[in-house]
Amino acid sequence: MTEVTPFALPESVDAVISLLAAENYVCDRQLATALFLSLKLSRPLFLEGEPGVGKTELAKTLARGLNTALLRVQCYEGLDVAQTAYEWNVARQMMEIRLAEAAHEVDRERLAQSLYSRSMLIERPLLQALTQMRSPVLLIDELDRADEPFDAFLLEVLAESQITIPEFGTVRAVAAPITIITSNRTREIHDALKRRCLYHWVDFPDVARELDIVRRKAPGASERLYTQVVEFVQRMRTLDLFKAPGVAEAIDWTNALLALNAIRLDPATVQDTLGVLLKYQDDIAKLRAGDAAKILDELRG
Repeated sequence: MTEVTPFALPESVDAVISLLAAENYVCDRQLATALFLSLKLSRPLFLEGEPGVGKTELAKTLARGLNTALLRVQCYEGLDVAQTAYEWNVARQMMEIRLAEAAHEVDRERLAQSLYSRSMLIERPLLQALTQMRSPVLLIDELDRADEPFDAFLLEVLAESQITIPEFGTVRAVAAPITIITSNRTREIHDALKRRCLYHWVDFPDVARELDIVRRKAPGASERLYTQVVEFVQRMRTLDLFKAPGVAEAIDWTNALLALNAIRLDPATVQDTLGVLLKYQDDIAKLRAGDAAKILDELRG
């Protein structure tokens, strides 16, 4: 049997913070504690929060920090087992049938075993996560976008680190994956699934942490511009918007301002770049109607 390749997990909450910081992910202590416990107890971590607060990025960063594979299931409506776990290689199965018929050696029992052997399986991310020699980070991203029956399918994977394939049998994890599930809460996830996970709500960061994040992710701006961008975005989140800008949008906006050689925020530049921050016309119209100017006045004050 091939030897499983282990790796050292962080031994404390502070070690988790340092591991992520080394990869330019600024993590608050509560999130770091949830991640540490998830690693220590070998439990999936279920992250909910607004889009753009760093849920997906956490899984990516953790994989880089641990130097292990990232396997991602991007959820959407209509997602099924064939796209996420496995499917049979139908083309190869048909070829095996034709070869057996051509050789006039159709032993049905033997042929059936051959058609549903391990070599005929096409592995998708969930099955791949169970067959790695080194624990991967399994990211099940935006689970709320998938249909509710998919929640039920995940229960066996999350609780037992295994997948049962009716025609083949049960595939158990060689090295249990480090599982992170994210949700933007567009629907409620089934309680049975959430009970198998540790839970954490990822909120928008405070000013100091968002400043640190933007400095790391958008290097090259002046300290004045960093401060103005973060304070402007923080104030925008207090408005009655359809979709408040996340940290990802704050980073994108800073990079856009750098591309325009801006050294500070001014009314014209803000008006021209609102489409980087906001993705709905009603929100943009609201800011252009006066809220942007009001926020700029507050910043000057």
